[in-house]
Amino acid sequence: MSVNKNVPNYSNGKIAAEAFKAALIKLAPAAQAKNPVMLLVYISAILTTALAVLSFYGVRDAPFGFTAGIAAVLWLTALFANFAEAIAEGRGKAQADSLRAARREVTAHLLSKADDHASGTDIASAMLRKGDIFIVRAGEQVPADGEVIEGAASVDESAITGESAPVIREAGGDRSAVTGGTTVLSDWLVVRVTHSSSA
Repeated sequence: MSVNKNVPNYSNGKIAAEAFKAALIKLAPAAQAKNPVMLLVYISAILTTALAVLSFYGVRDAPFGFTAGIAAVLWLTALFANFAEAIAEGRGKAQADSLRAARREVTAHLLSKADDHASGTDIASAMLRKGDIFIVRAGEQVPADGEVIEGAASVDESAITGESAPVIREAGGDRSAVTGGTTVLSDWLVVRVTHSSSA
């Protein structure tokens, strides 16, 4: 889909550099405390480093090379865990930015009445406001988050969920919510906007 073209990949040098900086910042104790598992690795790395320093100066009777090697592995584990988390956050932010940009470019078919599908007015999706009603047909992108009030259609939500299989969205029940940036694959939906596009 077109909304994925601007999403950076793992080989993007700028994203990797920013993720590495974020990984170093995440080594702060307050950040590590948010993840109990990595906090244990973090504490173990500190204690093992202290033991390596003591063994280097002969205070502790422990092989320095072995202790320093374990400390290095623990620090690398904490660093790469933070790096992977930062990469995921960066890609998620890029995906959200890409979807927001795509929504601004979509044309919405605004309806004055939900049952009058022929008298729609085409406007930019950014002009949609909460409570507005629009129709979206097969092959078109959903211009804003909303609730289906009429119709049923299969919708490609891979831009949001990553799942390639389309889902059915229809009026009523727990399958009535649609997300801006997704694509209607078949039939049509009449949707009431639940969140303003400018929000």
